[in-house]
Amino acid sequence: MRVTEGGIDLEVPGEQTEGIEESVFYNPRQELNRDLTIATLRTFREREERAESYLDAMTASGVRGIRAAADGWDVTCCDLEADAVDLARENLERNDLADEARVEHRNVNALMHDEMFDVIDLDPYGTPMPFADAAFARCRDLLCVTATDTAPLCGAHFNSGVRSYSAVPQNTDYHPEMGVRILVSALARSGARFDVGVEPILTHATSHYVRTYLELDRKASAADAALEHLGHIYHCEDCLYRETEHGQVADPLESCPHCGGNRLLTAGPVWLGPVQDTEFVAAVRSAIPDAFGTAEKARELCETLEAEVDEPTHYDQHKLCKNWGLPANAMDEFLDDLREAGYAASPAHYGGTTFKTDASVGEIRAATEGSLE
Repeated sequence: MRVTEGGIDLEVPGEQTEGIEESVFYNPRQELNRDLTIATLRTFREREERAESYLDAMTASGVRGIRAAADGWDVTCCDLEADAVDLARENLERNDLADEARVEHRNVNALMHDEMFDVIDLDPYGTPMPFADAAFARCRDLLCVTATDTAPLCGAHFNSGVRSYSAVPQNTDYHPEMGVRILVSALARSGARFDVGVEPILTHATSHYVRTYLELDRKASAADAALEHLGHIYHCEDCLYRETEHGQVADPLESCPHCGGNRLLTAGPVWLGPVQDTEFVAAVRSAIPDAFGTAEKARELCETLEAEVDEPTHYDQHKLCKNWGLPANAMDEFLDDLREAGYAASPAHYGGTTFKTDASVGEIRAATEGSLE
């Protein structure tokens, strides 16, 4: 079928039906991801003017690479599926961009072994980790990564998460944040093996995937600095208390400091550092044109990310109130109570009842209880 996205006309596979799988995958629900990618590439090019080459590592229909080529990047599209390669080439020709990009029919790890790129974009089906080492070895400036295996990332599929990310994920009430922190931690450790440091400049967990953009610093001291952001989260399943500790070796709590319970989880190593550069995110928001199909949603997401408190976990107001046996009030009123008590507080981008704060669970209850009763 024909679709138009970001000013590009594409021939893509039709909707999949039960029992029938297309050999070339196109997901219209990832348009937000791709719109933000183009806005991020535009913003990053202003930050790093020498960045020119872009690798769309799993190109499928070619949509992401073709949009980057139309935006002036020196694009290489790669896919292992012959049908995907043929379709990507046809879509480049359809948009008069055949001379602006090339399509490689090969294993992308082999391609990255042979060539360097300024920007590499990993958007596989499932975990990106089988491609991370090669990407860090051959990417100069910016690594863009999508992970769609959110169940392993957040601990719902525990063993798979341990295997894929060499970390212990735990299925908590802040499972999207757990996925973000597990993914960035695994990528930071992968980069460190090649003396590459990472700085996450835009990160979000939306629907069924986590997306992060890592600015790279190719020196050993930067890799060491990145590893200093790793640590562990200790979480009480009874009262929802949590605390963090830096370091790659866990020292688990024996009992909860808040309620004295012993049902404690340890997650990590996770990334405890910032996952946004707020000035960069603001610039990305400004770079989103009205013509993009998800422009309003993308701008709203960026605006929320800009204001989000820099904490490695978030709370769900309704779950807290249920745990306390109290009715939930309006989120704005709830957050205002926290701010008036002297704490930082903001909505989280994961959903309408999620929020971030530097207050502990006991401090949250003390600050808000009067309005909840």
